[in-house]
Amino acid sequence: MDAADPDGTRGPDGDRGTAPGDPVEDTDGERGTAPGDPVEDTDGGTASPGPPIDVDVDVDPRFAGATDCHVHLMPGRLMAAIREALDDAVGWTFHYPADREGIEATLRAHGVERYLALPYAHRPGIARELNDWVLDAAADSPMAVPFATVHGDDEVRPVVREAFESGARGLKFQCPVQECGPADPRLDPAFELAAEYDRPVLFHAGTAPMYRDSPHVGVGEFREFVASYPEVRACSAHMGTFEWEAFVEVARANESVYLDTCFAMATVVGEYVDFDPSAIPDSVFEDLAGRVMYGSDFPNMPHDYVREREGLLDRDLSEGAFEALFRGAAERFLYG
Repeated sequence: MDAADPDGTRGPDGDRGTAPGDPVEDTDGERGTAPGDPVEDTDGGTASPGPPIDVDVDVDPRFAGATDCHVHLMPGRLMAAIREALDDAVGWTFHYPADREGIEATLRAHGVERYLALPYAHRPGIARELNDWVLDAAADSPMAVPFATVHGDDEVRPVVREAFESGARGLKFQCPVQECGPADPRLDPAFELAAEYDRPVLFHAGTAPMYRDSPHVGVGEFREFVASYPEVRACSAHMGTFEWEAFVEVARANESVYLDTCFAMATVVGEYVDFDPSAIPDSVFEDLAGRVMYGSDFPNMPHDYVREREGLLDRDLSEGAFEALFRGAAERFLYG
């Protein structure tokens, strides 16, 4: 998730703190790089590689070869700005590397074979460059499946068509931060192209962790999208929390709807938001096998990567449900 206060991010004086997508202030008071700015490091690369992380991991065979459907891959200064915003807003610290090589080394150590590389554009005018960066990074990777993004105030159709023609496998929207949700008519050209190119869409469409008052999220917005574009495979990240029950019902009623487990199903999620993953019964994973996908929010997580999967592996699921959760659902989401 992109922040941790389920009721809104507040500083000690009661004012709203820095949230993901807000401008980040430099120490000299000038505006720094904001999350979403496609700005590279001065050497033209991504973030500086971190130290080796989690190299001796005991990988459960049920998880080996997994696809992580929710990984953030962005230019180094962007990622640093996002992390600074999260630290300022909710006090999170991050020990995982944010450069592509470091991300992939860590994921491989944990048994991940493939991941969805997800960007988002928090303001207009940056999506095209950001999409190009992600596509270029993924071209050098045997693991990354590149997604693209667009802002509602962009020239939506040409930006998305260009990304799809260049190899983007789907679209990602961080709806509350981008302030354009699943039912936003400005995004209709993007959704029409998703249908034309048979590309899926991954939304942060739920109200967690701090977006209960946002007009851009919620199950109503998502339902409207599904009704308008029933042929487009659409995923609500974080199991749709906090409205998980309503999102599960939408998934039960529509074969095109997917959910991902990112952050919401971590064993430590209760340390950050008011949510207990045990509230979601095993029957959801069985009944929706093939449409619930494993995801993690890596590398922007304040906890160990293993926490994202250990609770899932502790569930009393069938072999088929585990296979679908960690591998099959992602394949179906990506390619139909």
